Amino acid sequence: MARVALDAMGGDNAPDEVIAGGVAAAAAGHEVILVGEPSIIAERLSALGADLPVVGARQVIEMHEDPARAIREKPDASIAVAARLVKAGEADALVSAGSTGATLAAAAVILRRLPGVLRPAVASIFPTPGSHTVVLDSGANPECKPEHLLQFGVMGAVVAELYLGVPHPRVGLLNIGEEEGKGRDLEKAAYELFRAASLNFIGNVEGRDLASDRADVFVTDGFTGNVLLKTTEGAVEFIAEFFRAALVKLPPEDMAAFAPVMAEVRKSIDHEEHGGGHLLGTNGVVVIAHGSSSRIAIAHAVRMASEGAARDLAGHVARRISA
Repeated sequence: MARVALDAMGGDNAPDEVIAGGVAAAAAGHEVILVGEPSIIAERLSALGADLPVVGARQVIEMHEDPARAIREKPDASIAVAARLVKAGEADALVSAGSTGATLAAAAVILRRLPGVLRPAVASIFPTPGSHTVVLDSGANPECKPEHLLQFGVMGAVVAELYLGVPHPRVGLLNIGEEEGKGRDLEKAAYELFRAASLNFIGNVEGRDLASDRADVFVTDGFTGNVLLKTTEGAVEFIAEFFRAALVKLPPEDMAAFAPVMAEVRKSIDHEEHGGGHLLGTNGVVVIAHGSSSRIAIAHAVRMASEGAARDLAGHVARRISA
């Protein structure tokens, strides 16, 4: 069973929700190691009536700190300690809802990039009708070069194969139009690289195509991908509010009939059900959870990390990049 080092001190709702999420994941059968201030973790575990392994870390990297500098100056930070556990083989994966920059820095400095990887990227799995869609980069690289996008496509195809069970994933380049020649110089140059590659490249895709089964992998830069991610999450909440307002106007008997259906739909599109995104391209399995993650999202992030380790995600990416 994969061992997941969970940064107990990272996130807007840490440590309470993070620790509770770790306990929930452990109850579901996953092996969780909590990393953080021992006294705080012990107090929370006692309140929850739980007992999980704890590795002490007495420093925390705050959201406002410079990530690269903080990793150097705070060697006992919870994210750094969690990364060292993975590097030493004492954990098989790590999860953090803390500073994305700090997690990226810890992965880059401590775990290091896989050979041949130009830029690690965050891959998020979006629920879409009929299947799911892998979108990357979701925030690691605001500025990219065409060759970075091509590698993102290669790594995203690996995720689609392992998680979605798609043998030859369709890879699309996110753009402002479907026609060849659309977009900035970045997309135009990347289009030519994709067309010459061995990927199952289907051409340009648009943001609205995320609501269809147009492609299995959407590739873009981290700035655009992060905006897409958060806009989609906001749209889900927006639509859910409309449905809730409509439901309360129904007669009680109709509401009782519709409520379970709506709950099922809401669960299928709720971003918390997917936990976070895989940081691809580093020498280890790293899942970056949302900063506002609840215990439900944390538990799912642990599951995602455990699955990534069990499926040898990093190994598959390394082999594909070196091919």
